[in-house]
Amino acid sequence: MANIQEIAKLAGVSSATVSRVINKRDYVSEETRKRVQTIIDKLDYVPNINAVSLKKGATKLIGIVIPSFTDSLNVFLKSFTMMAQEHGYNVTLFMTRIDPDKELEALEMLRQKQIDALVLVIRSNDWKTIEHYTKYGPIVTWQRVESEKIPSVFMNQYDGYTLALEHLYAKGYRKFVNVYGNMTGLNTQSRMLAFKDFCARYELDPHEFRQFYGQGSRQDGEKIAHWYGETEHKPDAFLTPNDYFAAGLLTEARRLLYNVPEDFAICGFDNMEVAHLLDITTIHYPVNLQAENAFTLIMNQLFGSNLPLLDLDFHLVERKTT
Repeated sequence: MANIQEIAKLAGVSSATVSRVINKRDYVSEETRKRVQTIIDKLDYVPNINAVSLKKGATKLIGIVIPSFTDSLNVFLKSFTMMAQEHGYNVTLFMTRIDPDKELEALEMLRQKQIDALVLVIRSNDWKTIEHYTKYGPIVTWQRVESEKIPSVFMNQYDGYTLALEHLYAKGYRKFVNVYGNMTGLNTQSRMLAFKDFCARYELDPHEFRQFYGQGSRQDGEKIAHWYGETEHKPDAFLTPNDYFAAGLLTEARRLLYNVPEDFAICGFDNMEVAHLLDITTIHYPVNLQAENAFTLIMNQLFGSNLPLLDLDFHLVERKTT
């Protein structure tokens, strides 16, 4: 394979001149530029990007680690990728399926300078293991974590969940069933605390109705609709972990000839497109703006800048299921 030195020898110029032609720099006459470019084309020379990146100390590549695809994760990925491309960066995706070794491969690429930074959307290893790699480049997460080395763009879901509970209470609902998602995550714990505090505030029994844990799919929502039909002590409102669960519950309830919100209310979470299409009341969770903040945090670390983060808030989107 040809190299710059061979091209320079054939063109009768210095290696520096060849480099300026390749990088489209000034200070090269048009005649010399054409002569060098002709030889480059003839030899089909392609610069070694890895070598260039190593010399410059930057790959212009950011890794994103996710366990799988979900609707909210897709929004995060899209927004982060668009933001990165606007600033001249590309994104490489690591799909871990919750395998810690797969995540370590991404962390090792950061250590080996094959990527400039890493976004751990949802992590697989413990935080202590991950913190070790922060000395090799910026690491940012979407998960809630208290770490001096790993900044997070999380939003406290206690606030968003409280909005949903207060809305349902104001509409006259008192018999709540909560469906919680990932039980190991701090977001779920925040939602559970919000419900506990809500019940204390209004003197409601938090244990009057069954609560569901570790659920979140559309199929899970459909099963809950059948549970509602089979249980004697019926709730009048469901708070769901996400909009797709809410969509499954709503559509199956309609198939079973229940009326929503007359028989029971449904409140989703995230404000995904499906909530808009099915007129589901939900909590708007600005995932796209969290992704933009994640990119800003990376830029601040890479360049020592102090760009401001966007101020983010939850808000209720009232539709026809409450």
